[in-house]
Amino acid sequence: MRDIVIASKNRKKLHELERYLKGIKATVHCLADFKKSPRIVESGKTFRANAVKKAVIVSRFVNGLALADDSGLCVDSLGGKPGVKSARFAGPRKKDSDNNAKILRLLKDVPASGRDARFVCAVAIADKGKVIRVYEESCEGRIAFELRGKYGFGYDPLFLVPKYKKTFGQLGLKVKDKMSHRSKALCRAREFLLKYLL
Repeated sequence: MRDIVIASKNRKKLHELERYLKGIKATVHCLADFKKSPRIVESGKTFRANAVKKAVIVSRFVNGLALADDSGLCVDSLGGKPGVKSARFAGPRKKDSDNNAKILRLLKDVPASGRDARFVCAVAIADKGKVIRVYEESCEGRIAFELRGKYGFGYDPLFLVPKYKKTFGQLGLKVKDKMSHRSKALCRAREFLLKYLL
């Protein structure tokens, strides 16, 4: 059985990705499991560029298979921001609550019709330094006027799904897993890996 390394030191992300990759013939590892692992600066201008960069660097480091993702929120009335800077929108050391507060502040005078947004996720798979697949998916929604719900993380309490008239923060993991940007991209990655690892 082969190993696949998730290009992240975040064990919470590892556990989340393991759910989506269930059934593949590989042992899933986190970059934190390795000593002297490379520090990767996410300098790309797109989610795809960042995901590819992380997957290639990590696959070279482990001389094997690596999977990386990059995702974020894009708000139409903000010109697509925060985009690739979603995690550090309010500053490099700020929390999710700070990022959410900044979004609400920037959109305080914007009506519901101008609050369209989407979550975007790019997943890249590389083997021994070579990119073998990249998948990009999105999930359409709107920015709520206030934080709603206690589930999820990041911008989930602000991301309103019109179909349900609830935020990801209200809908919870079971519903989110069926429609989120990350779940759609990772499901495609899983289908590829099931065949690739035969």
